Amino acid sequence: MKKLWMFVLLAALVLGACSPQAAQPTSEPAAPAAVETETQAPVDTSIKITDALGREVTLAAAPQRIVITGKGLILILDAAYMFPEAAQRIVALGKASQGTGNFISLIDPGYDQKMLLENDAGAEQIAAAKPDLVILKSYLAETVGKPIEALNIPVIYLDLETPEQYTRDLAILGKVFQNEPRAQEMADFYLNKAAAVENAVKDAAQKPSVLMLYYTEKDGAVAFNVPPMSWIQTRMVEMAGGTPAWASANPGKGWTEVTLEQIAAWDADYIFIISYQKNSAEIAASLKTDPKWQALRAVKEEHLFGFPADVYSWDQSDARWILGLTYLAGRLHPEIFSQLDILKETQQFYQTVYGLNAEFFEGKIRPTFRGDLP
Repeated sequence: MKKLWMFVLLAALVLGACSPQAAQPTSEPAAPAAVETETQAPVDTSIKITDALGREVTLAAAPQRIVITGKGLILILDAAYMFPEAAQRIVALGKASQGTGNFISLIDPGYDQKMLLENDAGAEQIAAAKPDLVILKSYLAETVGKPIEALNIPVIYLDLETPEQYTRDLAILGKVFQNEPRAQEMADFYLNKAAAVENAVKDAAQKPSVLMLYYTEKDGAVAFNVPPMSWIQTRMVEMAGGTPAWASANPGKGWTEVTLEQIAAWDADYIFIISYQKNSAEIAASLKTDPKWQALRAVKEEHLFGFPADVYSWDQSDARWILGLTYLAGRLHPEIFSQLDILKETQQFYQTVYGLNAEFFEGKIRPTFRGDLP
């Protein structure tokens, strides 16, 4: 019996040694990882633009409802429509016509859906278009701009009066439309074209005297006017290798009326007639039949011309001023520009600046040509 008990005890010890033991934890269980939440900072969509008056204007975002109005709006519109975004973002505008046609209605398929404003529209009428930006000529800052700004509507001012201002203001429009590469492309186009003309005439043997005369009819009275020395008409004469005959008159801030006696006294080599309402070529042809004008040397030498235009005149600080400069240089220095094809230049201009093909040019632009084109 004693042997049996010893055998049972020994078996129990053996079995206990062979049993699996419960694993003992060596450390405390790891706590769940904390989930970090990141607060996103609000995206700043605002843009800052320094306008022609040196004012920094802050817009909450790129403007989507732009209004262009006031006197001189054609000059702004023709610059704005160099940007492909303009047609969608300009929602209201003044009447884009000088009495001889409306270029914007030709190139904007949505023109009929836009709100059309009177060119002397007040702040309330402009506000009805719900603009997030209004663009005006800078000389309208006090009379038109201030009442609009009083309604908390942002306003940007452009000059667009000289070649230098033109390229600067294109850069401003590049910020407005958030398309600065296009602004630079257009600035380069104007700078290169102007430089080519100036380089060609810089060593010209003579710089002929030139008279630029703006023809007007008011209440049946015909008048002739010369521009200020700072205006683009004067600058174009100088850049084209000519001498402004009216410089000694020291004209004021706007067109200055002059008499036929004064025109005769200046005795210019070339006279160019400008008209925004009529065909300048027809006016020039009529003057050539007038005995008083026939006495002028420019008429005798067949140097009296109607300054060219298509939908708008090429003499003003409109997009077409570069065509006016090219034409003028060709007239003053035919020996230098003997290969100039102004028709080809004009077609290339509309292709480059507005993306209009040859078919559009032949059908819509060329029929509007006025003035004495070669």
